[in-house]
Amino acid sequence: MPEPTKKEENEVLAPAPASPPEEPKKEKEAGTATITEPKKEKEARTAPAAEPKKEKEAGTAPAAEPKKEKEAGTAPAAEPKKEKEAGTAPAKEPKKEKEARTAPAKDEEEATPPSALPPGLGSRALERKDSEWSIGEPPAGEEQDKQQNANSQLSTLLVEKPQSGTVKVGENITFIAKVKAEDLLKKPTIKWFKGKWMDLASKAGKHLQLKETFERHSRVYTFEMQIIQAKENFAGNYRCEVTYKDKFDSCSFDLEVLESTGTTPNIDIRSAFKRSGEGQDDAGELDFSGLLKRREVKQQEEQPEVDVWELLKNAKPSEYEKIAFQYGITDLRGMLRRLKRMRRVEKKSAAFARILDPAYQIDKGGRVRFVVELADPKLEVKWYKNGQEIRPSTKYIFEHKGCERIMFINNCSLTDDAEYYVTAGDEKCSTELFVREPPVMVTKQLEDTKAYCGERVELECEVSEDDANVKWFKNGEEIIPGPRSRYFIKVEGKKHILVIEGATKADTAEYSVMTTGGQSSAKLNVDLKPLKVLTPLTDQTVNLGKEICLKCEISENISGKWTKNGLPVQETDRLKVVHKGRIHKLVIANALTEDEGDYVFTPDAYNITVPAKVHVVDPPKIILDGLDADNTVTVIAGSKLRLEIPISGEPPPKALWSRSDKAIMEGSGRIRAESYPGSSTLVIDVAERDDSGVYNISLKNEAGEANANIKIKVVDIPDPPVAPSVTDVGDDWCIMNWEPPVYDGGSPILGYFIERKKKQSSRWMRLNFDLCKETTFEPKKMIEGVAYEVRIFAVNAVGISKPSMPSKPFVPLAVTSPPTLLTVDSVTDTTVTMKWRPPDHIGAAGLDGYVLEYCFEGTDDWIVANTELIEKTKFTITGLPTDARIFVRVKAVNAAGASEPKYYSQPILVKEIIEAPKIRIPRHLKQTYIRRVGEAINLVIPFQGKPRPELTWKKDGAEIDKNQINIRNSETDTIVFIRKAERSHSGKYDLQVKVEKFVETASIDIQVVDRPGPPQVVKIDDVWGENVALSWTPPRDDGNAAITGYTIQKADKKSMEWFTVIEHYHRTNATISELVIGNEYYFRVFSENMCGLSEDATMTKESAVIAKDGKIYKNPVYEDFDFTEAPMFTQPLVNTYAIAGYNATLNCSVRGNPKPKITWMKNKVAIVDDPRYRMFSNQGVCTLEIRKPSPYDGGTYCCKAVNNLGTVEIECKLEVKVIYQGVNTPGQPVFLEGQQQL
Repeated sequence: MPEPTKKEENEVLAPAPASPPEEPKKEKEAGTATITEPKKEKEARTAPAAEPKKEKEAGTAPAAEPKKEKEAGTAPAAEPKKEKEAGTAPAKEPKKEKEARTAPAKDEEEATPPSALPPGLGSRALERKDSEWSIGEPPAGEEQDKQQNANSQLSTLLVEKPQSGTVKVGENITFIAKVKAEDLLKKPTIKWFKGKWMDLASKAGKHLQLKETFERHSRVYTFEMQIIQAKENFAGNYRCEVTYKDKFDSCSFDLEVLESTGTTPNIDIRSAFKRSGEGQDDAGELDFSGLLKRREVKQQEEQPEVDVWELLKNAKPSEYEKIAFQYGITDLRGMLRRLKRMRRVEKKSAAFARILDPAYQIDKGGRVRFVVELADPKLEVKWYKNGQEIRPSTKYIFEHKGCERIMFINNCSLTDDAEYYVTAGDEKCSTELFVREPPVMVTKQLEDTKAYCGERVELECEVSEDDANVKWFKNGEEIIPGPRSRYFIKVEGKKHILVIEGATKADTAEYSVMTTGGQSSAKLNVDLKPLKVLTPLTDQTVNLGKEICLKCEISENISGKWTKNGLPVQETDRLKVVHKGRIHKLVIANALTEDEGDYVFTPDAYNITVPAKVHVVDPPKIILDGLDADNTVTVIAGSKLRLEIPISGEPPPKALWSRSDKAIMEGSGRIRAESYPGSSTLVIDVAERDDSGVYNISLKNEAGEANANIKIKVVDIPDPPVAPSVTDVGDDWCIMNWEPPVYDGGSPILGYFIERKKKQSSRWMRLNFDLCKETTFEPKKMIEGVAYEVRIFAVNAVGISKPSMPSKPFVPLAVTSPPTLLTVDSVTDTTVTMKWRPPDHIGAAGLDGYVLEYCFEGTDDWIVANTELIEKTKFTITGLPTDARIFVRVKAVNAAGASEPKYYSQPILVKEIIEAPKIRIPRHLKQTYIRRVGEAINLVIPFQGKPRPELTWKKDGAEIDKNQINIRNSETDTIVFIRKAERSHSGKYDLQVKVEKFVETASIDIQVVDRPGPPQVVKIDDVWGENVALSWTPPRDDGNAAITGYTIQKADKKSMEWFTVIEHYHRTNATISELVIGNEYYFRVFSENMCGLSEDATMTKESAVIAKDGKIYKNPVYEDFDFTEAPMFTQPLVNTYAIAGYNATLNCSVRGNPKPKITWMKNKVAIVDDPRYRMFSNQGVCTLEIRKPSPYDGGTYCCKAVNNLGTVEIECKLEVKVIYQGVNTPGQPVFLEGQQQL
C-alpha cells in the first residue's frame, strides 16, 4: 500500500483532536481504538491512516510529527506484513458480490462537512470550510524508499530484535529484545506497542506479561513480552522501541494467530468495542472499549440485510460515520481508501485479458475465488497479499484453466482481510478482500415486568451469538454498571440478564437492549406494597437518666423517619435509630428533660404515622461542679459577689439560703438571694472581711429535698513591705534585702516585684517580670556613679500591694582594672625606678592615684613605697640595700578602693648595670641631610647607655656655638635644633656618647643650600645667518649645591622684552637659531640648581645684529670624541642599619663605557642565585635588596663593576638589629624613630 506522507505520519502519534460540536456522539463512537482488535481496526479509529498527496493538497493538514515517530520509521505502511494488518475492518457483504463491484461511486470532489470527517481530522478540517476531503494515495514505490531511509537513520541499541511469530488460539508466545549496556550509564527505557500508538505497559494482566532482566557478566538487558492464551484478535503488527538519552532504536514484528483445529470462532464485527471489566476474569486483556457515549436507542424496524460496501459508495461523506457505527464498521478510514482506489480508471493491460474485480466480500469462514485471464498463457503468475508472496497451501489453492489463473482462499478469517494483487511479467492488477462477520440478532425479546419496591428485578433476553457485545439502555440512556451501581449484567452464553437490586419507584422506565443486528425494549413498573402497623408505639414516663426505648413493627421491611415535635430526629452518641427487618426502634440513653415531647415514626413512601408521647421526671439536685472540693468561694474585698448555683428538678424546686440559721430573704439588701429558672443566686454587694463564713442552700419539691453548704472567703491585697536595705554595692549592681509584710491579705504571699529609679528622677522602672520568691534581690545594669533608690511590692492571689518606702540612696561604684605594662625603667645601687601604664578600664569613680609596693625575695611582707598616692605612672623606690632582690607591684586607687595589683614578673636585682653606649642614627640621616636656607633643622638622634652617658657635639672638629645651634639632651636621645638654617650651618657634625670608659661616635653631614649666583661672563662668539653662538662661564657662587642647568633668554633691542629660548641647558655654550633677519638681539643667562634659578642673570655686553646679506659659514672641524671610560662609582655605598623582618636595600651608582658588569659580594663571596637577594641595575643605579633580613645577614657587602678599561669596588657594612617593644632583655635593642624606651 502507499506510504503516508510525513504530515500524515504525525497524525498517528498526535493527540486526538476535539470532536466537532455538531455531532459529539458520533465523534466518540468513531474515536479511540481498543487493544483487542487488530492493528488495522485500531488505526482506523484512533489516528488518521496514511493519506495520499491529494488529501494534503486539498487542504487537510495533518498534525505535527514528533521526532521519535519519524526516526522510528513506524509510520510507513509499505511493508508487507504491516499492509496485511492495516487492512479495512470487515463490512457487511450482500449476497450478490457482483453488485458491490459494479455499483456507481459518488462524486469524489463533493465537499465534506466537519461532522463527516474521519476521527483525528475533525479539528483540522474546521480550519477551512471550503476544503475537500480526498482519499487518493501516492504510488507504492515511494513508500519503500522512505521506509529504507527511515531505517538507515536509526541508532543501534538493540543487539537482538524480536522476530515475527505465529501462535495458535489459546497458546502462549514470547518475544525477546536484548540491549547491550557497555556504553550506558543507566537502564534504557523500553516500550512495547501494538500498531502505531497503543502502549501495552498499562494492559499487562491475564493475557500479557512484561519482564526485564540484567546479566551482570555480559552487561546485557533482556526484555520479554509474553502473550498468554492468545486470541484471534491479538494478531497484528507490534513494535518495540528503546531509548537512552539521545539514542533511539525500534523494531517492528508481526504476530499471526491461527485458528485451533476443528473450531471456527464466531467474532462479532463490533467486538472491538468490548470493555475489559475491572475485577473480572478477563481483566487486563488487550482490548479497551466502552468509549461510546450514552446514546439513545432509536427504534427501527427490521430491515433486510444490505451491502455496506454498496451503501458507502452511494452515500454522502457526511453519512460515513453513521453508516460505520450502524453496520459495525471499525476501519472506516481503510474502507474509504479502498473505495477511492476502486474509483481509479484502470489502464488497459497487455499482460491481462481480464483483471481482478476492484473488491471482494466474503463472510467469515467462507471461501473466496480470485480469477484473472492472461493474454499470454506462458507468462508466470505470482500472487501477493499485502506485498508478500503467497505460497500454495491448504489455505491457498491455485488452479490453471487455459489462460485463466485462479486462487482460492479457504476458511477466510479477519487476517485475510487485506489487499491482494497478481503479477504477470512487469504488470500487476490488485483487488481488496473484505471479510465480514454476521450480525448479532436478538432471538428472545424483552418482556414487560411489574415489581414491588425493594424486590430484585431481572430483565432477560437472548441473542444469536455467545458472549456477544450487548448494550442496555434506560429511557434511551446507556446503562453502565459500576462498583456502586444497583445495576449489573449477567451473561450466560447467549442469554443476557439485567439485574436491578432493591428496585425503587425511580426504576420505573422503558428498558431496551441493542446489538449489532437488532434491538428489543420492555417496560418496568415498580409499585409500593400495602403496609400495616403490627405493633404501635406506646406513651412512656421515664425518670431522668434512664433509657427511653420506642418500638414499633410494620408489615414490610422498609426504612422510615423519626420526628420529635415535628422536627427530624438526628442520631447522636446518645440517640440511636435501629432498623431490623420490620421492627423500628428509637433508643435514647440517659434521658434528659429536653427529650420530653411527641415522637412520630413515618415509613418511607407511605402516608402512615405511628405516634407516642414521652414524659421525663427528675428529683431536685444542687449542682456544685464549678466549686472547689471543699465548696469554698473566694471573693475580693470591695467587689460584688454573685454566686449562681445551678439547680434541677421536675417540678422546679423552691430554693432557700441561710447563714448561721438565719434566712437570707429575697429583696434589695446588701446580702440577698435571687431565683431564676434552673438556678438560685446569692448576691453580696461590696464584700467585706466580716462576710466570710458558711452559707446553706436547701431545695424542696414533690420528688424530695436537697441541701448543700458553701464556704465564702473574703480576701484582700497585702500590706506594703517595709523599706528595703542595700547591703553591698558593685560597679553596676547591688544586693538588697527586706522583710515580708505584716498582713498578707488573707492569701499567701506569692512573691515580690522590685522597682528602682535614679535619685533625681521620678520615673520608677520594674526590674523583674517574674515574681521574686525570696526576700533578697540583686539589681543589675545600673550606671556607675549615679545615685539610685529601690522599693518593693508584695503580691498575693488578690493583687499587688502598695509600694514600700524607698531605700536609702546608694551609688554603684567599682574599682579600676589593674595597671598595665609594669616595667623596670632604671636600677642603681640603692634605687629602682618603675614605670607602668594606666588601667584599661577606670570607670565612673575615676582614678585617684597609684600605690607602689615591694617586698624582698623570700618574704611576703609588702612594703608601701609611696606614703601618699602618686598620679604619675613612674616612681623611684629609694633606700634599697645593694645586691638585694625585690618583687614589685602597683595598684590603682579610686573612691571604690584599690584595684587588683599588677605584678612585675621576676625579682629585680638592686645593682647598677653598665650598658655600653649605642647611637641609633635614623636612616634619613645616614646620607647627607639637605635643607634650604631659612628652613628649620630638627634632628632627633636616639642612643642607649647606662648610667646616663655624657654627650659631646662638634662641628667640623670644633665646638658648636650654642648661640646659633640649640642642643637638648635627654636620657634616651639628643636633639639638634636650628630655627633658621644658614649656609654657614653646613658641615660635618660629630656626636660622641661616653659611659665611663665606653665611647661611641657618629657623624651627620648637613648641607644648607641656596639659589646660585649668575654666570660670570656671557659672550657672543659668532653670528652667521639666523644663528648666534653664545658661551659663558659658571657662576662664582653655586649656592652650596651643584649647578643643574642654565636658562637662556633673548630680547630685541627695540622692545627689550625678554623671551626664554632654552631651559635646563647643561653646557656653557649654545647656539641660538631662527632669529629674525635685520633685528638686533641681546642675550642673558640664568644659573639653576636644586633651589631654582639665580635671582639675577648675566647679559651680553654687545648685541648681535642679524645682517640681511648672508655670510658664508664655514663649518668648524671637530675631532671625534672618545666616550670610553673606566668604571667609576658616582654615588658610594653607605653603612646601613637594618631591622630584622623588614626588607633592606643597598644603593650605589656607577658610570662607565662600555657598560660595566655588576657583581655583588657578601664577605668577599659572590652572591649568585640566592632567593633572599634581588639585584637591580637601572640607568647606572645599582640596587641590592635583602628580603626580610635576620641578624645573620649582617656583614660587609661589596659592589664590583668591571669593563674592558678597568675594575672598581666599593664596600659598606650592614648591621641587622631586632626591635624589642619595651621588654628589658639582654643585648642591645633597637628603637624606631618616634618610639620611646620603656
